[in-house]
Amino acid sequence: MLSTLLLFLLSLVLITKGADWFIEAAVAISAKSGLPKIIIGATIVSFATTAPEFTVSAMAAYLGHTDLTIGNAVGSAICNIGLALGVVIAVKAIPVDGHSFLHKGAIMLIAALTLIALTLDKTLSSFDGIILLTIFVGFLYYNYRLQSAIFDGNDKKREKLSLGEMRSDIFYFLLGATLVVIGSRILVDTGTEIARWFGIPEMIIGLTLVALGTSLPELITAISATLKGHQDLSIGNILGANTMDIALILGFSSQIRDIPILDQSLMYDFPFMIVIMLLLIIFGITKKRLDRWEGVVIMLVYFGYIAGLFLLYN
Repeated sequence: MLSTLLLFLLSLVLITKGADWFIEAAVAISAKSGLPKIIIGATIVSFATTAPEFTVSAMAAYLGHTDLTIGNAVGSAICNIGLALGVVIAVKAIPVDGHSFLHKGAIMLIAALTLIALTLDKTLSSFDGIILLTIFVGFLYYNYRLQSAIFDGNDKKREKLSLGEMRSDIFYFLLGATLVVIGSRILVDTGTEIARWFGIPEMIIGLTLVALGTSLPELITAISATLKGHQDLSIGNILGANTMDIALILGFSSQIRDIPILDQSLMYDFPFMIVIMLLLIIFGITKKRLDRWEGVVIMLVYFGYIAGLFLLYN
């Protein structure tokens, strides 16, 4: 038990330091490449921070723990908004680029609604997964077109830098991302073991502790980015990560094996996921900013969801 607790604490150190390194590197790459931080956040950083969710859900599907697969992916999407982004907004109001925010939010919402529509038969099949993966490809294509539109085909708008000038930034980005992934993996393993000491069901473990553990990169990244004055990176990262959680992770995991869907997911988890996504989008587009009180509301909805989860399904 002592070694498990020590590993748990070590994982938090790895995640915190790793996130600090790769958030700084991501901002540097953004500045040196000429790319807006919201695009960097929605693509490169999102890939790095969703790596723990991808690894855990895919491995769980391979081992036959499909409740953990769906619980981790959906729970992470809820946690990313309700906790990670909720905390950031509650600490400091965030201005929103209405056009880009609305489009990325719409893609995220389409992925979530598609997941619900595909699982009404209580199974996420391989064919269903291909549909989700198609949405993910569309998300990547949108980011590519957005980048092209910003540069408007004029390479002179892109700062010319040699690979050597960005080598240090790339190294720290990869090193930081690696530490985050390793730390998250250790946290999931030790955290799950701790939770099982208390006899918590696998689905609830996936939706809470494992989801929180794999969402720690998003949480730490969002807080770190905000403290450093890069809130736009936080928004892009969360929207991108949630789209990947649903479209990429569940789409890929369903290719390993069909994933049964519990009544709990259809009646409780999925509706809460849609509600918290809609809250974020509505708050963001009404005044083109996310105010601190709106962050508090989002957090309260998240904690209400967690409380209901333990009261109704534990």
